[in-house]
Amino acid sequence: MPSARNRRSRIVPRSFVGAAAAAALGLAAQSASAQAFTAAAASLTDYTKAKLAPRMTCAAMAQYTAPDLVHINAVTIEAGAAVPAHCQVTGVLAPEIAFEVSLPAHWNGRFYMIGNGGHAGESLEDPMRVAQRNAALQAGFAFAQTNTGHDAHKEPGASFVMSNPAKAIDYAYRAVNLTAVTAKAITQAYYAHDISRSYWNSCSNGGRQGLVEAERYPQDFDGILANSPWVDQTGFTLGAVWNQQALDAAPMTAAKLAMVSKAIMAKCDALDGLKDGQIDDPRLCSVDMKTDVPACAAGTDTGACLTAAQATTLTKIYGGPVSHGKQVFPGFMLGSEVGWMNLVVPAQRDRKAADFNLADDTMRYLVHTPPQPNYDYRSFDFERDIHMVDAWGQLANATNPDLSRFNKRGGKLIITYGWADPILQPMVGVNYYEQALAKNGPDTPQFLRLFMVPGMSHCGGGIATDRFDAVTALVDWVEKGKAPEVIRAARVVDNHEVRSRPLCAYPQVARYSGHGSTDEAANFSCVNPKS
Repeated sequence: MPSARNRRSRIVPRSFVGAAAAAALGLAAQSASAQAFTAAAASLTDYTKAKLAPRMTCAAMAQYTAPDLVHINAVTIEAGAAVPAHCQVTGVLAPEIAFEVSLPAHWNGRFYMIGNGGHAGESLEDPMRVAQRNAALQAGFAFAQTNTGHDAHKEPGASFVMSNPAKAIDYAYRAVNLTAVTAKAITQAYYAHDISRSYWNSCSNGGRQGLVEAERYPQDFDGILANSPWVDQTGFTLGAVWNQQALDAAPMTAAKLAMVSKAIMAKCDALDGLKDGQIDDPRLCSVDMKTDVPACAAGTDTGACLTAAQATTLTKIYGGPVSHGKQVFPGFMLGSEVGWMNLVVPAQRDRKAADFNLADDTMRYLVHTPPQPNYDYRSFDFERDIHMVDAWGQLANATNPDLSRFNKRGGKLIITYGWADPILQPMVGVNYYEQALAKNGPDTPQFLRLFMVPGMSHCGGGIATDRFDAVTALVDWVEKGKAPEVIRAARVVDNHEVRSRPLCAYPQVARYSGHGSTDEAANFSCVNPKS
């Protein structure tokens, strides 16, 4: 299936087709993550220069031993059209953590690992994972990945805890750390050489995993790229239950969402001084669903208007869940509604939207101990039950802004987020950055930077300039000390670049110079938002 980045507009990725498919949340839409290494030629480090050779045979790696290792295999993979020759080491870490380390015949001395979508459990041979593996190997990296301890085909969603409750801990944080430690040790044994730098790059739940690594295991990675991170898993769960309860009261249709999107774009597009078909910062705009969007006459309901109940539902979704009069989690941003069908809004009344499907699964199997597979979300009371999720949040959320240990050892962290994300609420990423800034002090930008992408959907897609290589920016920051101020991004339609823009380090924003094409990044500069 073609990547979402090559499409004219955001199309629901295959991982959202079907009820169980939401388990792969985020991995199938990895436009931002998939752009790794595309700017390598401009890197200050020349990191694709791979001169190191293995000092052991691939077959000998099948005899490798390590704590928690219950099975290991090693196979030589011959060079092909899309991948260089490499040694593929696979195995299982107790109890059921499948992992892979792929070791190129010509190594650049660096380690690179990707994460997982949704509730994880993906096959390590999933085509989208294989594509990322091949790209890393072509660039000379040793590559690693894990399924976090379960097979989603056998134990879909979060049901894996039914066979072994300890798998919840593996999924939450243990499997990534244990795989990273083991995979790096295997890499060093194979080449008889220290790893010079270790990098993480992943999206959505993989972004959460990267933040958890920075918070809990700051020694694992020198550079972490967290794209559209699922920062607050339990807050997201509250938000999805809130949205579904609102939609139960007043369902929405694709026609109505298109009408709402048109009204929002008309009011918000030009607020940044440029009418260009995208909303640069939706926080600058305010839309009243009862007065700024066509209202249905009493007793009527067509696709060209909102009933009073539907206006209330949309106001709730944009506003986010409320308990005792206070917002407890951010809502979705204006401009994201174009991607809500199947993700936030179910296409049919008898089917779950992907967001809610994921949240419902989290609630049934991970929030409740022991699991309650038959839990009914409609019984959730926002005035009474919001602390029900706290215990799971302590295990799975990546909300700790104290990154002092990661900073102290010299780690660098880049977060990216699309302002039009219809799956994970982008204000969670903004709030995390601002909390980290408050916690770690004014020098925080020396190790942490946030890049917001106007118009971008989840991990990529939308109407945005969603093609950019933040990995190369991260490598140059880690190894050459060049902090990224600007990352060039492009929008590609039918394999042709139709627009480029600078992505600016938050809180700066891109502003048009007034001269030249508005589709050329060179005609924009990064300025403070009030400039």
